[in-house]
Amino acid sequence: MSGALTPEQIEALFTRSAGGFLFARWGKPIVPVVFGVEDKTLEVVKGAFEAVCVLSGHKMAETDPELGANCMVFFFRDWQEVLDLPDLGRMIDGLEPLVARLRREGANQYRHFRFDPDGSIKAAFVFLCMDEALQAMDAEALALTQVVQTALLWSDTAFRETSPLGRLPSGTVILRPEIAGLLRAAYDRMLPPVSRDAATALRLYARLVAQP
Repeated sequence: MSGALTPEQIEALFTRSAGGFLFARWGKPIVPVVFGVEDKTLEVVKGAFEAVCVLSGHKMAETDPELGANCMVFFFRDWQEVLDLPDLGRMIDGLEPLVARLRREGANQYRHFRFDPDGSIKAAFVFLCMDEALQAMDAEALALTQVVQTALLWSDTAFRETSPLGRLPSGTVILRPEIAGLLRAAYDRMLPPVSRDAATALRLYARLVAQP
């Protein structure tokens, strides 16, 4: 395929800033729920989940047998609102010091993952503090960016320099073709759902270049 990522670039997308390769995908259907937005934005976010699941070949469901909803997306104006959410501290260990750190750093987003015993993604919590930068983004671009970054356990530096999105001449926001292809490759059933072996990047590359 044109514009395919190199094996080294794929490996970097799953290599943590502290060192070590870690690839993980969802092991169960995604059941998203969105808080803090109007119905119109809610539809945009859920539409982004549907689009990414269709693209990757993964599934969505109406409910998760264990958690009800397993992918929670929170929109808010101030990090204090996260601490005011009932029961969230039971689901995320160390929530108060985490929020304190994010406020000190001036962060406007954070993603927290939980994992099944085999290491595959079990649940995700997406926090979006709607500062000027996030408010300036199109709702479609913001939603698609967040959903893509929740679909796999990317490196914490994966999209720091380059967005996973592109824009057509018409103005339509799309996933960059190489990222869309990598998502499809990552959900190939012949690949393990979790890997700490950097050679997995070569297996992802082989599937990526084999795509039409």
